[in-house]
Amino acid sequence: MELKKHQDQRLPERKGQKRKLEEEIEEEQREISAVEEAAAAPYGEARKVILNEVYAQVNILNSTFSWDEAHRATAKRATHVLAELAKNEEVVNLIVEGGAVPALVKHLQVPPSSEIDHDNSKPFEHEVEKGSAFALGLLAVKPEHQQLIVDAGALSHLVSLLKRQRDVHKDGSDSRAVNSVIRRAADAITNLAHENSSIKTRVRMEGGIPPLVELLEFTDTKVQRAAAGALRTLAFKNDENKNQIVECNALPALILMLRSDAAAIHYEAVGVIGNLVHSSPSIKREVLAAGALQPVIGLLSSCCSESQREAALLLGQFAATDSDCKVHIVQRGAVQPLIEMLQSPDVQLREMSAFALGRLAQDTHNQAGIAHNGGLVPLLKLLDSKNGSLQHNAAFSLYGLADNEDNVSDFISVGGVQKLQDGEFSVQATKDCVAKTLKRLEEKIHGRVLNHLLYLMRVAEKAVQRRVALALAHLCSPDDQRAIFINNSGIAGLDLLLGLLGSSSPKQQLDGAIALYRLANKATILSPVDAAPPSPTPQVYLGEQYVNNATLSDVTFLVEGRRFYAHRICLLASSDAFRAMFDGGYREKDARDIEIPNIRWEVFELMMRFIYTGSVDVTLGIAQDLLRAADQYLLEGLKRLCEYTIAQDITLENISSMYELSEAFHAISLRHRCILFILEQFDKLSDKPRHSQLIHRIIPEIRDYFDKALTKPNQHNSRL
Repeated sequence: MELKKHQDQRLPERKGQKRKLEEEIEEEQREISAVEEAAAAPYGEARKVILNEVYAQVNILNSTFSWDEAHRATAKRATHVLAELAKNEEVVNLIVEGGAVPALVKHLQVPPSSEIDHDNSKPFEHEVEKGSAFALGLLAVKPEHQQLIVDAGALSHLVSLLKRQRDVHKDGSDSRAVNSVIRRAADAITNLAHENSSIKTRVRMEGGIPPLVELLEFTDTKVQRAAAGALRTLAFKNDENKNQIVECNALPALILMLRSDAAAIHYEAVGVIGNLVHSSPSIKREVLAAGALQPVIGLLSSCCSESQREAALLLGQFAATDSDCKVHIVQRGAVQPLIEMLQSPDVQLREMSAFALGRLAQDTHNQAGIAHNGGLVPLLKLLDSKNGSLQHNAAFSLYGLADNEDNVSDFISVGGVQKLQDGEFSVQATKDCVAKTLKRLEEKIHGRVLNHLLYLMRVAEKAVQRRVALALAHLCSPDDQRAIFINNSGIAGLDLLLGLLGSSSPKQQLDGAIALYRLANKATILSPVDAAPPSPTPQVYLGEQYVNNATLSDVTFLVEGRRFYAHRICLLASSDAFRAMFDGGYREKDARDIEIPNIRWEVFELMMRFIYTGSVDVTLGIAQDLLRAADQYLLEGLKRLCEYTIAQDITLENISSMYELSEAFHAISLRHRCILFILEQFDKLSDKPRHSQLIHRIIPEIRDYFDKALTKPNQHNSRL
């Protein structure tokens, strides 16, 4: 009965407090609404209205620093109004300009105890400090105001607010209010220290780290989260802060937080640990010794993508240098969730999982496991990303996987080589990494790896056979080209490449052309006109002085009505055509004067000069006419000189006519050069008229070309 009577007596008092609270809230809303309306006004007018409002709230704060209930209520309302204004970053500068910082810092402290009412009541205890901390935290979001707030003395007061947790249960204080002020203080420290190394150091010097570490064990999860967020910021790129956090025994609490079901908790915890171990091998060892590895791996399967991302990043840091740790991470089940993360729609999640797999893939024991669990294809797909970091992480992972012989066949059969070759990489480091990966694969194309690939070319489905043939064209040794492309039992690689070249798919045609060109370049025999051809079969030449010289001349040619003096002995030694002319049954055998139709004087003179000296300078203007003459008189050495000169003039516009010229005069060297040009410039030729007909026309010639090139003995020391 006594208890009920006492409760009844307090009912009117509670109703009065409720009514008073409702009135305060209504007043705050009116003030905030007025400011919001002002913000919508034209700039000059809005600025004036907002500044006036800030001045008014600052004046209130400056005149209400006492325990008087009305003062406390008014100060609380002023901090809330300033905080609401500060949520709009465009207004933050006006709040600072209006002098709010010193006033808010002042109210981080409790009023003097001498002003407490005789009944020892402390109205709105913690509320004004909470509002001030909240408003200052919002102002600190702008880096240019961080130092101003610190210089006004905010840090020491914020640290004092953190320490209030020690007094929560002492004098019957409202624990919820205390938790709120602690949380706001921690958040304010986070914002003040964000990317500001000097303020991070000041927080440590003000003694802020120990209470933050203690708060990690607080029962209120919001406080835990705020404390972890502050420690995360303080630990970033500050070795002294890292060391003190660890020395304050934060690791056990952080590792427990990793196991929390609350995403907000384990996200902050893994972030703190990540910043602690970054570039700190000794702390990394302590973190692992404290048992962090398994809960971090567990976070890879979290429903919180931010926690997954931080966990993947942290595992990559764990695996950076320690080979044993790399193996332990894989053994404890990290690979499968990391591979699943590669396929997430979240680009940062893909980036961090690729980063972690890249570090893990640098260990021999892990490489086959990552590929076997399905890591190759999603990593290859990431090469298509426009994100440079993501692309590089994927490329680095693939570089590691390519180091294991057991992965090479899988790498090739899923089209990995084409993916690496076709990729558009924006960062030079990625380009270098891809080049090294291709080189690493090339070094492994021998022995059992090559045998397996040849087996796949015989029995695998057509798409895989083609991928293998394409890859081997780029990667195989010249010594293995014949076995791969000519003599492979069942199906030869050359057939697969020519099949691609003759397909209806432009992409397959281009892939086939590039591979054939690469194959040709690998065999030095297939560069017939890269340099001037060698001299014809050694013979005795009369010399320059006997060219068109009547001395001892025993035959005269009539060219365009002019006489050209020659010597039968020299002509007989030069070609079968002249031998037939003078030793056979032709009428020219005994003729003193022989008429030469259809050849210009300049052309005939050059041809004869070659016969007498074994060499001649062939210019582009006369090369085709001279080729026709050389073909007519079976002068193979001169033909090759002409072909070499003509080949220098092959262009996208004249390639068809050049090829026809090579056929008309049996110019094998020129024909081969046309084939190489078509393969090399395939993508540019694809939109030219009659391109398709030209390709199908030359496919038999390409086959003959490679059949001869890849089966000729001593191919490395020979030349067509």
